[in-house]
Amino acid sequence: MNMKLQSEIAPITIRNITEEELQHLWEISYGPTADLTWKDFDGPYFNDPILSWPEYKEGFGSRFLNDESAGVIFYEEEMVGVVTAYFEDGSLKRWLEFGIAIYQPKNWNKGIGSKASDLWIKHLFYTYPKIARVGYTTWSGNNRMMALGEKIGMKKEAQIRKVRYWQGQFWDSVKYGILREELNLNQQVIPNA
Repeated sequence: MNMKLQSEIAPITIRNITEEELQHLWEISYGPTADLTWKDFDGPYFNDPILSWPEYKEGFGSRFLNDESAGVIFYEEEMVGVVTAYFEDGSLKRWLEFGIAIYQPKNWNKGIGSKASDLWIKHLFYTYPKIARVGYTTWSGNNRMMALGEKIGMKKEAQIRKVRYWQGQFWDSVKYGILREELNLNQQVIPNA
C-alpha cells in the first residue's frame, strides 16, 4: 500500500515511508542523538524500552513502510512524528483507537498534532467504513493530548481515576472519542492524493 494524505489547511502530509527513510525516523525517535522528552508523555508508566536500530527496523518501525494503520507525519516536508491505529477489540474490528507522537519539542505547540490527528481520523473512517467511532487514551499528565481531543471536536468519554502510577504519583487514564456522524466532513480525505 502506498498511502499519502495531504492537509488542505496546513503544510502537513502523512504517508508511508521508504526503507531508505526508515533509519531517519528511528534517529529522530530513538537514535543516540534523539531528544527523548516525548517519552515522558507517551505512557511513561509502561517503561517502554529505547529501541535499538535493529529492534526498530524489524519491529515497530517496519509498520511505517506499507501499513494502512500507520503513517509518518511530515511538516513543511520535514519528518516530525508518527500516527498509528489498532483495534482494541482484535479480530472483531469495530473499536478503533489511534496514537500520535511528535518527537522533537521544537515542533510542539504549532498545531501539528491537532491537524495531523484530524487528517488521520478522517483517513481511518474512510479506510474502515464499518467503524462508528475512533478514539484514543491518554493520561492526566499529558495536557497537550487532552487539549488536542477537545480542539478537534472529540468528546471526553471517560476518566478512570488514579490508575496510572509514575514518578511516585497516581494519575488518571483519560479517553477521548469521536463518532462518524460527529466528524466535520467539510474536508474529505482523498486517499493517495
